Amino acid sequence: MTTGTLHARESLVGQAIAAAGRRLLPRDLAGGLTLTLPSGRQHRVGFEKPGIQCDLTLRNFRPVLSAMRRGAVGFGESFILGDLESSDITAVLRFYLRNREALNRAGKSVFFKSLGDRLFHLLRQNTKAGARRNISAHYDLGNAFYALWLDPTMSYSSGLFGGGAETLQASQVAKYERVVDALCLERPSEILEIGCGWGGFAEAAAEHGHRVTGLTISREQLEFARHRLGERADIRFEDYRDTTGQFDAIASIEMIEAVGEANWPTYFKVLHDRLKPGGRAAVQAITIADSLYDGYRRKADFIQRYIFPGGMLPTKSILAEQARRAGLSFEPVVIFGQDYARTLALWRERFEAAWPEIERLGFDARFRRRWVYYLSYCEAGFREGSIDVGIYRFHRTL
Repeated sequence: MTTGTLHARESLVGQAIAAAGRRLLPRDLAGGLTLTLPSGRQHRVGFEKPGIQCDLTLRNFRPVLSAMRRGAVGFGESFILGDLESSDITAVLRFYLRNREALNRAGKSVFFKSLGDRLFHLLRQNTKAGARRNISAHYDLGNAFYALWLDPTMSYSSGLFGGGAETLQASQVAKYERVVDALCLERPSEILEIGCGWGGFAEAAAEHGHRVTGLTISREQLEFARHRLGERADIRFEDYRDTTGQFDAIASIEMIEAVGEANWPTYFKVLHDRLKPGGRAAVQAITIADSLYDGYRRKADFIQRYIFPGGMLPTKSILAEQARRAGLSFEPVVIFGQDYARTLALWRERFEAAWPEIERLGFDARFRRRWVYYLSYCEAGFREGSIDVGIYRFHRTL
């Protein structure tokens, strides 16, 4: 294809996008987006109502086609591939979430679907050129990767800020203390931890005189946690469904998200069966808004496709219903979604600062962009209230 032909095609695509925007994009969006096309021409979307102001630069027109054909997943893929840039991708994602209904209505229009088909034909020779770009490459990340940007507690779950806990490390310690408190233990007790990670909670519980049996199915986490805790805890390479016996209490911090919808009844049955009568479980769980759940569960989002395949977020009402069916009472202890947004922002800052060292572990620029997008995507969701996080207490009364 000649350079002249390519420019002609991009001109046609640009004209089509501009026409679509004038015809269908809502005028009363909250905030505004400055869109820069590959030619350098800028288009302003919104700016008529207060809200988030952000920018997006298209390096080529593939992101438009990808978003039309694959929605939010396609948009994320385009960021990872370097086909679009922003000075603040978190702000772009928040702008979308805040205007989701209006933008989705425009995206579902017959005109936009027709435009997507036109773009496919205009760009298909370019998208087929060269090797196929695989953005879902598997990485064996390892403890060394996480140690470079997590805090010294090696906690990969939301911190709890406030009350003097203003640093990332202090917020993680405060979170563990709140989980211990939620278990209402009056004496040294036996605690089962479902999904023990690198042993942060088990260490905190041990300092209160409790004995934790921690379960993980990660060999690297197993080795790290055993070395960290020594004889103070029993860390096992074991699936939660295979555990036997009963415990005074159960802790499970951001593990239910990886269980999958089909296994929620099993998870709650395990909570019930592994608790002694009168025992309590404290579960830290990420939840999705009830209003978004039906659409979310029908179609894999970016996180499910590229970060946690097979995962599924419950709603708060689902947690309550699953608990009821399993014979457990349900009680929210603390809801702190904005603290997760802050945690994610700090993680992203630390990840970016540590990138030269991470890169030396063998990870490439595409990997970096995938993680930056993932952390930004989650932060935007918490800041705009699409998702939330809380500590919930479940009580086995009989």
